[in-house]
Amino acid sequence: MYKREIKILFLFLLTIIAFNKMESQEKNQNEKVSQVIAKLKEQYAPDKRTSLFNIEYSIENNKVVLKGETNQPKAKMDLLQEVKELKYETEDLIELLPAENLKDKSRGIINVSVANIRTKPDHPEELSTQALLGAPVNVLKKSGDGWYLVQTPDEYIAWVDDDAVALMNKQEFQEWQTSERIIVLSNYATSYSEPDVNSQVVSDLIKGDILKYLQNENGFVEVEYPDKRIGYVEEINCKKFSQWLSELNPDAENIIKTAKTFLGIPYLWGGTSFKGVDCSGFTKSVFFLNGVVLPRDASQQVHVGEFVTDKVDFTKLQPGDLIFFGTKANGVKKERATHVGIYIGNGEYIHSSGYVRINSLDKEKSNFIQRRYDTFLRAKRILTSLDKNGVHLIRSIDNSIGKK
Repeated sequence: MYKREIKILFLFLLTIIAFNKMESQEKNQNEKVSQVIAKLKEQYAPDKRTSLFNIEYSIENNKVVLKGETNQPKAKMDLLQEVKELKYETEDLIELLPAENLKDKSRGIINVSVANIRTKPDHPEELSTQALLGAPVNVLKKSGDGWYLVQTPDEYIAWVDDDAVALMNKQEFQEWQTSERIIVLSNYATSYSEPDVNSQVVSDLIKGDILKYLQNENGFVEVEYPDKRIGYVEEINCKKFSQWLSELNPDAENIIKTAKTFLGIPYLWGGTSFKGVDCSGFTKSVFFLNGVVLPRDASQQVHVGEFVTDKVDFTKLQPGDLIFFGTKANGVKKERATHVGIYIGNGEYIHSSGYVRINSLDKEKSNFIQRRYDTFLRAKRILTSLDKNGVHLIRSIDNSIGKK
């Protein structure tokens, strides 16, 4: 009897040891897989605003099951390879975006004067950014209730409702992008159903909107919307897109001239249009209207262009420079660029704060703001970095979206 009890106890201890060993192995697996995912996320998708790598995993029957989504094909390929090199059996349930259920409609063109693009697929959700009529987007996936996850020309990823974007296949998209188009150059305009201002309105238009050119008729331009609607825009409000591109001269004088046309436009979180702008939406819009594409947010714009100074130094600043405000890095917190404006000379800058206005960094001026002076972060020069250092010209990227 005593020997039998010893044998049972011995078997029980062996079971516990084996269980603990299995538990330790699984924990080790978890740590290794987590490390691989974290490393690849940092490598391929460090900024969730511009790239997706949302991966989860579980370990089932000694098998690593990978789930989630990414728009980075190389990241997925590397993940599967590195997990395989860990000698783990894997099951790949990762969806590579664009989603398969889009079929061949993975490109789109914004179809309203200003599309409101949100952080989540619902109208009450936070406004993330805006895109103008005629802007090309990559379509990544569709929600169940009529919203599309899209990536704009500045690579921003967020949700737009289905009425605001016309989906296209690759051929349709290329036909649109290579067609003759017009760009609206008046701050505000209207499209009519006939070449007559007394005819039915088709839609409102704002500066920067782009439509397909059809023909000139009686002082109007006949245009086509991405969804095939036809409208008529007064000639005085627009110009052929190709002509506009060829005439662009993004220098300090033109940047400041454009910036001042926004004076008084109200501040709108997420806004990038004449209907409202936040601080970085303002700088982005001003440069766009001069043929230059900047990243969307101040915290992204601060990383492009040429470094000028990290102190308020009027001898180094030049008109057209972007000036950033925020908090400097210390031993505890990282640097944060939270505001941006455009330096216009004589110690003054133009920015969106409540509304678009001009303030000064000169303590002797009446429009000086102490808070901005105290939080000055650095200045970056954009106009010496055209098509380099993270700054792109529209003419260089106009037809590049959707080619992949």
